[in-house]
Amino acid sequence: MITTERLRLRPLTAADADWWVRLHEDSAVSRFVGAYTREQAQARLRAIEQQWEERGHGLCAVELRDSGEAIGRCGLNWWDQFGETEAGWTFATAHWGRGYATEAAGAVLAWGFDTLGLERITAMIHHGNTASTAVARRLGFTPLREDTVLDRPCTVHALDRENFLSREGR
Repeated sequence: MITTERLRLRPLTAADADWWVRLHEDSAVSRFVGAYTREQAQARLRAIEQQWEERGHGLCAVELRDSGEAIGRCGLNWWDQFGETEAGWTFATAHWGRGYATEAAGAVLAWGFDTLGLERITAMIHHGNTASTAVARRLGFTPLREDTVLDRPCTVHALDRENFLSREGR
């Protein structure tokens, strides 16, 4: 479990399927990350659980520390097709504009670089997702390449461990 001043991140499990479907049924959210049926959500969450078992990391539910309300998801995702670990973040629209994505993703990056010893973390952001691009820039990511993810064009941003640590003053 990762905690920040306002947030708690815990590994997602198959028990989160109904919440996952609700998060992604908002068209503003699904515009970039897609919508899910309950069956698709269960399959995705089983894959996330498997990644936790095999790689020691995966996506997390992001909860408000004060209330326990789940407000989004953030974490690390391994992409076999790219041989890369990606930091990803998705939040319910009611919680946009409050700095939660930057706070959660910053904690995930620190965990990935410090605890897991990763050398590079990417962020794959679909074209037009200006809010996620702004989060990536605030965190120190820079554009690496153009690619296709889930059949849609995206810009792959990257952050190397050394750059992260120097930004953090370590």
